Amino acid sequence: MCLLLVLCGSLSVAAHAQGSAGDLPSAPTPHTLTTNFPGGVTVEQATPSALPLSLDDAIDRGVQHNLEMELARQNQRIVHGQVLTVANNLLPSVTAEAFTETQMINLAALGFKPSLIAKFGLDPATFPTIIRLDTTGAQLNLNQQLFNVPAYYLYRSAQKAESAASLTTRNSEGTVVLKVGTQYLLALADASQIENAQALEKADELVLQQATASHDAGVGTNLDVLRARVQLQTQQQTVINAENTFAKDKIALNRLIGLPAEQELTLTDKTPYSEFAELPLDQAKALAYTRRKDLLSLQAQMEVAQRAEKAVKYERLPTLSFDGHYGVLGETHGLYHGIFSATGSLKVPIFQEGQLRGEREVADAQVSALHQQITSLQVTIEQQIRSAMLDVQSSAQLVKVARSNVDLATEELQQASDRFQAGVSDNLPVVQAEAGLADAQSKLVQTLYQYNQSKLMLARNTGVVETQYKVYLGR
Repeated sequence: MCLLLVLCGSLSVAAHAQGSAGDLPSAPTPHTLTTNFPGGVTVEQATPSALPLSLDDAIDRGVQHNLEMELARQNQRIVHGQVLTVANNLLPSVTAEAFTETQMINLAALGFKPSLIAKFGLDPATFPTIIRLDTTGAQLNLNQQLFNVPAYYLYRSAQKAESAASLTTRNSEGTVVLKVGTQYLLALADASQIENAQALEKADELVLQQATASHDAGVGTNLDVLRARVQLQTQQQTVINAENTFAKDKIALNRLIGLPAEQELTLTDKTPYSEFAELPLDQAKALAYTRRKDLLSLQAQMEVAQRAEKAVKYERLPTLSFDGHYGVLGETHGLYHGIFSATGSLKVPIFQEGQLRGEREVADAQVSALHQQITSLQVTIEQQIRSAMLDVQSSAQLVKVARSNVDLATEELQQASDRFQAGVSDNLPVVQAEAGLADAQSKLVQTLYQYNQSKLMLARNTGVVETQYKVYLGR
């Protein structure tokens, strides 16, 4: 019973085609180098060149190398080993042993008196009281449980515990897919911010050139030049900050997928965007109740506890077992003779009521606690699905508004630039329009990231992120 409690404790620790390049050979893909250290530890080393990484590659690497997955797999191995230990209680146990021994026995110390043999007509003086015995033997020992109901239910409980451990591992896989996917999308958003910032930086350089040319021609003011230079330097700061954020987020991505921090990455995917078909709430809940690994794991743990409760209930029944051995025994270098024993044991618990009641109360409490956890998780699942659906709907609308704002800000900047080039106004409207466009582009990138991240979260909340993340992202 103690082993089953350990078993339950182990359980609780607990989702592009490439264009043809004619007949030219494709460029070789760099592989991550590894270095083997004594003790079997393998440490990956950074490649000299950047490593191409798609979203699928990142998720595959995360599932294989993320520490959370490694711990889940090791926990599953622990549970499997404990299941084998429980199963052994129902299997016959056969052991073989061989022994040889030498004994020096003092018969007088054991109460033997040589005078006693005189009654049988033997001379006591010829009978030694200290003798030496050399014996050798070999035998097979057998032990078999013939009737043990608690052991049977413990075995059935352990079988279900292994299923629960497997579900816990798959639940960890969904968590890793969500984390890696979210981090990859965040890195893509950082890359888009850099592209937008660099494009605006080039536009600011052009505005500065125009303002300088107008000033040199005597038709512009020095204020226009200063204003354009300040705007350019401000945009340069934005580029530097965006590049720094991108570099740090790639380091975080490396950490999630088991790559060294210094490994350079080339993100081969682009930010995905596709409108998500609305999923009815009832269908989403039904899907989650059958696919959420955390819920299925709790339900499996409930069966583990219920079977353990039956094992405790039947501990009052007698147990029947068989023990025996067969072998040979005799003097070393002498004669040997066969020996055997066969013992049937019937054990009936009598004065163990306190222990049996205590174990029954513990088992009942475990079942009750798991039932409450399952009920609470079902309510939580509905709450999570509703929240995720609201996030998907609102972020989809925000993306549409943000796209419209970018179009309008681009048109405003074009008109302001045309007016400045024609000499109708100074470059203040141009600077203001560029700031508006930068803000609109930044918000578009953020809303696209929020939209994709909310779809991944919805997939996670319905329990299908590890298998259907492509469908939810529209890839």
